[in-house]
Amino acid sequence: MAKYLLIMRGTDESNAAMMADIDKAMADTRMYIEEMVKAGVLLAAEGLDDPSRGAVVDFSGETPVVTDGPYGETKELFGGFFLLDVASQQEAVEWARRMPAARGSKIEVRRVPGDDEVPEQDGTFAPGTAEGV
Repeated sequence: MAKYLLIMRGTDESNAAMMADIDKAMADTRMYIEEMVKAGVLLAAEGLDDPSRGAVVDFSGETPVVTDGPYGETKELFGGFFLLDVASQQEAVEWARRMPAARGSKIEVRRVPGDDEVPEQDGTFAPGTAEGV
């Protein structure tokens, strides 16, 4: 089995569509979560708060700059995730296809490498250096 992260990405329009009938959206999502629990594939799931309540730490200059509120010029926002333990990327994609997402939303499917796939070099963390990662 492998871990896959289903990253929910929405736009202002898709988020507004979801909020237009939030009770149905939440009921559909609860049913989707129950299906994943029954199938034994759900490890974790979380939704994120409105981006206006967050902060951004920008490392593009010499010192980090912190700004409050939503990201500038972002067309899609990371709205939450589902962490699955499934046999393959194909199975993760099939679960993503079943998600009750609003029109215009996107679900990004990303594998989570195991600890044995991220070697240490001189005691430092070296992501992306193992074969196949």
